[in-house]
Amino acid sequence: MGLHVAKSDLALDHFRLEDTRITRRYFGKFERITGHMNKVAATMEAEDRLDRRDITAIARYIVGLNLTFRSLAHKYHFSGRFEHAGQLTFDRIESGFPVYQELLEMANDALQAEKHLQTMPSADALKDQMVRTIVGEQAIPTKLQYALSQRLYYEELLKGGQFWARNDPEAIWIKNEGLRRHFQVHWAVYDSTVNLPVIYLMDLEDTGRTGLPKDQQRWPEVQAHLMAQSIHGLKLMTIATGFDEDFDDLHPVRLRRFHIGPMYSHAFTRQSGPLREVLEAANSPVGEDWAMVWTEEDLMSERTEHVKSGWFGSVERQIFARDPFEGPAGDAGVSRMERSLIMPERPYQALRERNPAGFRDVRKFVVSDSGRVLSYR
Repeated sequence: MGLHVAKSDLALDHFRLEDTRITRRYFGKFERITGHMNKVAATMEAEDRLDRRDITAIARYIVGLNLTFRSLAHKYHFSGRFEHAGQLTFDRIESGFPVYQELLEMANDALQAEKHLQTMPSADALKDQMVRTIVGEQAIPTKLQYALSQRLYYEELLKGGQFWARNDPEAIWIKNEGLRRHFQVHWAVYDSTVNLPVIYLMDLEDTGRTGLPKDQQRWPEVQAHLMAQSIHGLKLMTIATGFDEDFDDLHPVRLRRFHIGPMYSHAFTRQSGPLREVLEAANSPVGEDWAMVWTEEDLMSERTEHVKSGWFGSVERQIFARDPFEGPAGDAGVSRMERSLIMPERPYQALRERNPAGFRDVRKFVVSDSGRVLSYR
C-alpha cells in the first residue's frame, strides 16, 4: 500500500509514505486543496464574512502552505525509488497533514540551503548528466534524478515564503483616531499537538506614545507574548484577557483564530465519524476524494471599563462578548464560532444524500477545478 507506521511510542497515528506514486498523489491532492482555499476565502469576502484586510493576511498564509507542500514534494519526490530519499511522515488519524517534525526539519534545512546549493551541481549540469546516462549507458539515472529533486528542494527553501512552524506576528496600520492608533496584528503557528496550521488575527487599539511596530520595547514583548500563548487548548478569551492585562496601553478589541483542517480523504486518512463514511460512499475519482474543515473562532469586545491602577490611576480593560446561545460555543470562550467544509461536488452530493446529524448548520463550500465555488448551508 505504500503506507508505513512510523516507529514512535508517542505517535502511533503517524504514518510514512514509502511509495513514490502515492507520495506524489498526496502532494498533488494538497496542491489542489490550497488552490481552492484561496477561492473560498474570496467567496467569504464576497459574502461580507471577511474584509479585504483579512483576506490579504489569510491568503499570505495559504500561499505559504502551498509553498511548504511544494518544498516537501521536492524533498520526497523519490520516496520508495531511492534508498536515501526518505519518507514523509503525516498524521493519518487526526489531521491528514504532515507531522510537526517535518516543518521543524524543513526550517533547519532552510538555514543551510545556501551551503548545500554551493556544493551541488547546477540543475542544467544534472540534466546533461541524465541525458548522457540514458543515451550512453541506456540506464535510468535514478541517483541523478534524486540529486536534482534535492537541488530543487533547497532552491525552493532559499526563495522563502513557506508556512513555518512559527510565523511571527506582523502589525498592519489601519487608521488613527485622535491619540489612538488602530492596527491589525496577524501571526500563525503549526500546532504541534494536532498537526494543523492555525492563523490568528487581532484588531487592537494602541494608546502608547510610539506606534506599536516602531516601539523597540513593546513590539518584541508583544511578539513573544502572542507566540507563547498560541498553543492548543487555550481559549481565545484566555489569550485576549491575558494580553489586555499585560499591556495597559494596548487594547485588543477583536481576536479571531482560523483552524485549517483536518483534511479527510478516504484514500489517505483514517479518521472516524460521518465524514469518513460520506467519502467512502462518494467513491470519488483520484483528486476529488477529500474534504477540508475550516473553523473560525471570533471574540469581540462589547464594551470597556476602567479599573484602578496604582494609587491614583486607572487603566482601560475590555469586556468581551460571549456567545449568547447555550452549547459548545458558549463554553469555548468565544463570541461566535463557525465551522465550514470545503469539498468537491461528488463528496458534497454524498453528504446531502446521507444528511448525517450535526452537519445542517455547517457551511459547505463546493469547489471545482474550473474555479467555481458554490456556498451552501
